[in-house]
Amino acid sequence: MSRRCIKLTIQYDGFDYHGWQVQRGKRTIQDELNIAVSSLLGCSVAVHGASRTDAGVSALGQAAVVEIDSPIPTENLARAISGKLPPDIVVTEAVEVRTGFDIIGDAKRKLYRYTICTGTSRPVLDVRHCWYLPRNLDVTQMNAAGERLVGTKDFKSFAAAADKRTTSVRTIYRCDVTPDGEWIYVDVEGNSFLYNMVRNIVGTLVEVGAARMSPGKIDEIIGAKDRTTAGPIAPAAGLCLMWIKY
Repeated sequence: MSRRCIKLTIQYDGFDYHGWQVQRGKRTIQDELNIAVSSLLGCSVAVHGASRTDAGVSALGQAAVVEIDSPIPTENLARAISGKLPPDIVVTEAVEVRTGFDIIGDAKRKLYRYTICTGTSRPVLDVRHCWYLPRNLDVTQMNAAGERLVGTKDFKSFAAAADKRTTSVRTIYRCDVTPDGEWIYVDVEGNSFLYNMVRNIVGTLVEVGAARMSPGKIDEIIGAKDRTTAGPIAPAAGLCLMWIKY
């Protein structure tokens, strides 16, 4: 039987996990998937993801790829793998892709959504998936700042010091801040992202919304190429990987 390359779409609540990537002695999403798929197939396999989400970050559209040699029909794999997973992880789709498919390199766009709650009462049913910030934020000013992030730029000022990639130039297609009652959603769509980039962007936009920074400061931050010039990092809980397009 010939091997098949299978692309998986995965949803997970990242609150109880130490991120995507396998780490010795820690519970991760990738490790749970490796265990589930290996158990299903009866042999050891490795699942490779498109985005190494941090500890506490969730996903509705994470993508991963695995090579298998199994008679299980592709259309049955999502349900079969999900049956082996904890209740806070599910595979929503499995499709066969070409051999040599690059789950990271072939990705064209990603969308992250960050959720902020500004209500007077803590949202107990949603607090694991938002930044609870009980104060008024100026969404108009935050949007003005977000517009200055759009384009192909060097985002070194928004990357964690631990990010060692060869280039910090990325393209942001949109950075929209949308109010919905006591909720604020920050949608950042780009071709790829640096380590902690979206959370650092959100932390900076909140500084703008709280009138501690002007929208025009974004240009200075980008030009500085220095992480210390941007705002504080936003908590991981509010971040969700919505989708990846190929």
